[in-house]
Amino acid sequence: MFDCGFTKENNWFRYRAAAIIVENGCVLLATNDRVDYYYSVGGGVQMGEKAEDAVIREVFEETNVSTRIINGFRKVIIYSPKESVIKDVVFFIGEATSDSLIPQTKEVNETKWVSVEEAMLLIEYTNEKNILKENMGTQFDPVIVEYFIKGVIKNPEFQTCFL
Repeated sequence: MFDCGFTKENNWFRYRAAAIIVENGCVLLATNDRVDYYYSVGGGVQMGEKAEDAVIREVFEETNVSTRIINGFRKVIIYSPKESVIKDVVFFIGEATSDSLIPQTKEVNETKWVSVEEAMLLIEYTNEKNILKENMGTQFDPVIVEYFIKGVIKNPEFQTCFL
């Protein structure tokens, strides 16, 4: 399959899906040899694939962690990490449904669970930090609050970080 993206003249565009994956009050981050920072796991959306399906696939491919997307949260951010590159990223909030963290060294060289506070120090891009801060800090997206109220997330240790 081909990723959704294109090159025109010297410019490159990529459609990407990423998720802030949470488990026990921690956030899953990754890094690779090409960058000196950590980021939310995700990757290119393939032709004919939904962004939600892409992020579940990418998280598993890169980390071996199975994920379930929390319905109702979807935020699109368009940014330029460097000159002549534009990325359109769809962010989701996800819950780990397995904990067998094994980085796929072809694309990532390290993955780890970190606290929200540590994630804020390790993540490079302000837009990504803002999503984390808005949904894991003191200001919550109403969908996430409703998700906790309904008791979907059963782990009390995880809930105490947000309540």
